[in-house]
Amino acid sequence: MLKVFQRNKLSAEEKSFLRKDRLLLILSGILTGISFTPFPFPFTLFLFIAFIPYFLVLEKRKSLLEINRASYLMFFTLSLITIYWVGSWQSKADPFLMIGGGVLIFFYPVVLLINSTLFYLSQKIFSKEKSFWLFPIIWVTGEYLLTLTDLKFPWLILGHGLAKFTAFIQIADVVGAFGLSLIVLYINVLLFKAIKYYSSDRKLFFRYVTISLLVFMFFFIYGIIKLNRKDEKNEKYLKVGVVQPNLDPWDKWELGGLDDILKNYIELSEECTKLNAKIIIWPETALPVYLLSGTYSDIVDSIYSFLRKNNVYLLTGMPDYIVHYNNPPTDAKLSKSGNFYYSTYNSILLLNPNSYEIQRYGKMQLVPLGEKVPFVDALPFLANWFKWGVGLSGWNVGKDTTVFKLKIDNDSVRVAGLVCYESVFPDFVTHFVKKGAQFITVVTNDSWYGNSSGPYQHKEFAALRAVENRRAVVRSANGGISCLINKFGITEFETKMFTRTSFVVDVPLSDELTFYTKYPFIIPILSSAFSIWIIGINFLLWLKRKFKFDK
Repeated sequence: MLKVFQRNKLSAEEKSFLRKDRLLLILSGILTGISFTPFPFPFTLFLFIAFIPYFLVLEKRKSLLEINRASYLMFFTLSLITIYWVGSWQSKADPFLMIGGGVLIFFYPVVLLINSTLFYLSQKIFSKEKSFWLFPIIWVTGEYLLTLTDLKFPWLILGHGLAKFTAFIQIADVVGAFGLSLIVLYINVLLFKAIKYYSSDRKLFFRYVTISLLVFMFFFIYGIIKLNRKDEKNEKYLKVGVVQPNLDPWDKWELGGLDDILKNYIELSEECTKLNAKIIIWPETALPVYLLSGTYSDIVDSIYSFLRKNNVYLLTGMPDYIVHYNNPPTDAKLSKSGNFYYSTYNSILLLNPNSYEIQRYGKMQLVPLGEKVPFVDALPFLANWFKWGVGLSGWNVGKDTTVFKLKIDNDSVRVAGLVCYESVFPDFVTHFVKKGAQFITVVTNDSWYGNSSGPYQHKEFAALRAVENRRAVVRSANGGISCLINKFGITEFETKMFTRTSFVVDVPLSDELTFYTKYPFIIPILSSAFSIWIIGINFLLWLKRKFKFDK
């Protein structure tokens, strides 16, 4: 273990090479990082060459330690540029949130070392030359792993970096964000191979450059054709009102002035009803209370009075509280009195103007540490160690995807509701669409992170979900960015950060099922299967060496 930190004496020439390699690694991290929002579109193109400096260094590294040392520097630079905002770093930010954000910047690159380790293992079976062709497959395996376990954090899927390259991302309706990552990395590999042969073999140089350009142009032209396609069927539209109240997320949880908070929502919602909205969307945890716990009947009555008066539905993010008197689920909490079990969810509720029947959805993809302590089900004592000052670290995990059903002018409308972080998971969203959702809503509260990169990245990633499923996406964010994104990933309307506003948009309803919606796991599962095969072969080779099996 000490060898990891041990420094060997280097010659002046070796030190010079090391400095150059470090600059290449930092350059690779910078080019990858600035490909992501909030950097504008032209910077996105850097993603197609960003890994070349990294590959140039990897080619010279032989041992696992050397490869991972180099990889960590590249990945840390990427992490610092793209997810620095997770700690919030505001005066009101919870110290635990800031500590967690700081740890993530250093820990996320460690998780990405899974990719470089698999690359090293592939060289035990194939030559280093061939292993570079396998790197994109290995990388997608790592991205997919980041959607699993309680530590899931698939924020930096490379395909997400292309969100503003509208023409190129249209192929996501076939391959999804993971497929975009694969395409981007293969273009990087092709150009890396071209650079290698620039001096020694111009024929191979031009061959690899030509192939990379053909690959790029194929998917670009596919996107242009899609963007210019005329739909044969006339789409139906639904008038949707969106409320952005711009409440301070820290002060809101102090539970003061609930009547004033509701008044703010009602005033903004009334502006939507004047424009004939049929459904109004409020953001995540719109009211900082368990509205349906029985304690806030006057607030509930006020909301229903508004809905009935204007004959409008309300889809709202809301903390939800469920009591289990019989057969409680295994993750239910015992009340202090010990008389009953209960569960709490970061939920979306659909309130109907013509009925008190409430449709519910409990958030299933919880933010690690922020909303759920990782592995707390197996290690309950961890729940007492990690708690936000705002009390958000103890949500239960929702049990199933819900598609909300509305009856509008004798027509049935089906809506998917995602809570904040859930819109980052490519395959997760397909479950709602396969259940019949005709458009997607995202309720969120990105104000926790101020005017940083986070809210802008989160908003742009939703464009990939729109293209993958060919569904319009409507976002209602507490302090921004609220918007309408069409099925081509184009933002048709958006608000500014930290503005109190509301608006009404015509949202197209679609029943189309894309190839990706039907088969979202093809690329990640095949990539993972190949990576598992690499691990398995290496394990067998290790056994052979360990026990000196005869040939």
